Amino acid sequence: MVTRRDVASIVGFGAVAAATLAAPAVAQTADPSESTFARIRRTKKIRIGAVGGGAPYYMKDLSSGQWKGFYIDIAKGLADDMEAELEITETTWGNSVLDLQANKIDIFFGLNPTPKRALVIDFSVPVFNNAFAILCKKDFKPKSWAELNSPEIKIAVDQGSSHDQVVSRLTPKAQITRLKTADDATAALQTGRVDAQCLITMLSLTVLKKNPSLGQLVLPTPIFATTSNAGFRREADKTWRDYVNTWIDFNKGLGFIRNAIITNMELVGVTEADIPPGVSL
Repeated sequence: MVTRRDVASIVGFGAVAAATLAAPAVAQTADPSESTFARIRRTKKIRIGAVGGGAPYYMKDLSSGQWKGFYIDIAKGLADDMEAELEITETTWGNSVLDLQANKIDIFFGLNPTPKRALVIDFSVPVFNNAFAILCKKDFKPKSWAELNSPEIKIAVDQGSSHDQVVSRLTPKAQITRLKTADDATAALQTGRVDAQCLITMLSLTVLKKNPSLGQLVLPTPIFATTSNAGFRREADKTWRDYVNTWIDFNKGLGFIRNAIITNMELVGVTEADIPPGVSL
């Protein structure tokens, strides 16, 4: 015989079952310990940083919002080989390290591996070689870093960049003007507020092609050669970094990276013949 208690139990069980079936499924959250490489393989997305005024490295069409530049092409090649899509976040040379640390981006191409940066992020093998140059006003043509290291010399740099670190180290006696962007530093040179601007050679060539009346490019002696590398957020699992290193070396051997650089330099009017001695791709 079914008692009132049995009926209540049956009704109660049915209510719980119905509530369980009606409850929405709890969305699975990403494992906080998941490595960058594993997340990229799972989501099929690679997050990169790009600098709006960084031609020929990065170029953004203001009307269409489309990105160009040799590091865009290189990043696309990397994404294609990983069967992934690019997600591009605009940043600056100075903020790129912070964006990596904050896990806003997975990789940033175009960083010089300075000791200060190496304290907080990891680096890839070199993508290509480069050298630090000085853009000088027309009546100023120093031959060495020693000539630039004088209290009478005014040098503009974009704050927090590798240009800033190099000038701070090599010309500590000079009057160093630190501005927000490289374009701001160029404007300071153009208006006569400074005597020179420190830039990587690739950027210097692009600036002069846009404005030949600005002055001239000087490679002070001794030539301070450096490399352009990719930066990564530091994590215990190095699979992402190791994969990119393998990819870079393989595509340098194929000539893909060199071709991407030369092709995009031509978009801003710079030819291979314009590259001064001391700079190799």
